[in-house]
Amino acid sequence: MDPCPAPERSTRRAGRLPRAGWAVAALALPSAASAMGTDPVTPVALALAVVLAAAWLGGEAAVRLGQPAVLGELLAGIALGNLGLLGVHGLAFVHADPSVEMLSRLGALVLLFEVGLGSTVGEMARVGLSSLLVAVMGVAAPFALGWAVSAWLLPESGPYVHAFLGATLCATSVGITARVLKDLGWSQSPEARIVLGAAVIDDVLGLVLLAVVAGVVGAADEGAGISWAAIGAVVGKAGGFLVGALLLGRFAVPRLFATGARFRGTGTLLSLGLVLAFAFSWLAGLMGLAPIVGAFAAGLVLEPRHFEPYLARGGRGLDDLLHPISAFLVPVFFVVMGASTDLASLGRGGVLGLAAALTVAGIVGKLAAGLGVAQRGVDRLSVGIGMVPRGEVGLIFAGVGLALRLRGRPLLDAGAYSAVVVLVVATTLVTPPALRFSLSRRRAGVVAAEQDGPARRG
Repeated sequence: MDPCPAPERSTRRAGRLPRAGWAVAALALPSAASAMGTDPVTPVALALAVVLAAAWLGGEAAVRLGQPAVLGELLAGIALGNLGLLGVHGLAFVHADPSVEMLSRLGALVLLFEVGLGSTVGEMARVGLSSLLVAVMGVAAPFALGWAVSAWLLPESGPYVHAFLGATLCATSVGITARVLKDLGWSQSPEARIVLGAAVIDDVLGLVLLAVVAGVVGAADEGAGISWAAIGAVVGKAGGFLVGALLLGRFAVPRLFATGARFRGTGTLLSLGLVLAFAFSWLAGLMGLAPIVGAFAAGLVLEPRHFEPYLARGGRGLDDLLHPISAFLVPVFFVVMGASTDLASLGRGGVLGLAAALTVAGIVGKLAAGLGVAQRGVDRLSVGIGMVPRGEVGLIFAGVGLALRLRGRPLLDAGAYSAVVVLVVATTLVTPPALRFSLSRRRAGVVAAEQDGPARRG
């Protein structure tokens, strides 16, 4: 008796054809795109389909392996952008499309807006001494080490590249840390409170530092030399922008959202949030700062109380309303950032060494931040490890480096950018197991101390 009837065999055989023809389909995609018509949206639609499919598959694979989806999306982008090394050139148009690149930049703005929404000015004011010291050391130490590594391995690049690579090492993405702490039941521990409190200040300090470095590089590209006066001017602009944003958040934003609550149309809360995010981004760019600084500031000045009238009538919070837009644009950003990585450059002289040195400097610099813990009985090693992952924030910093130009060329070349991506991937991978080990060691010590206490009293 035939165990597989003819129709089923035919179906299985047909199912093999698409898998066997993926390479041919990839080679034929540009021709298919041009054959579908002259409407300029046609190739963009195809590119987005490829990018989103890659992000979805990469994110799903990463989650199944116990890693954050962002890592899978980044690695999917790296694979997509380096298919040429395997002789497949049919997808080169995907990440090179200017419309897709612009969508990825919008994704960075939305992502930083979300990061800002996760913090409030009140939280910044309430962080304890330990969180403040950890944040300051978590910026100062990586910046100094990053500058030193760049000056050592890239002596010909000049102080602008050294400063930017140092600033890139200052980024921290504690979303990964927060997930591990929650999984292990330590989300309410002193270590968790210090790390999460430090992350708020760390974000602000890191973005201000990025704004200063980017502003100085922009001035140098226009012919201005580096001087303390120029640096002071950029620091003043960055500080003035943040102070102005906080004042608007204190006085104007509550009135704006209270007025918006009187409208009966749908989508008012989301529209007001996006208007604020994009307006602040525009103002930051107008002042010579990175637009992502404005997007972060817009999220930072918004507080849950601003949304209460909308929630009272059965509406959803801004985080929930923003999620579909974020789920579309942010993966595009990660895939495009990954596709901009040139794996071939890692084989060139010194690039792999630069990646390794930056990774070591990035880890050591954040571990040093744990020394800022002033409380007794807190595991400094766990706090330092919690500050290690760079994740999406590190990628955003690197993306700014690709966009900045100095003397008509990108500030970061392909090798330096690829080295930063290696740093992001390595710190994202190493943090969960290292934090689990450190906290399990800490928990074992606590249990031993509790058991030893009664024995001594007896």
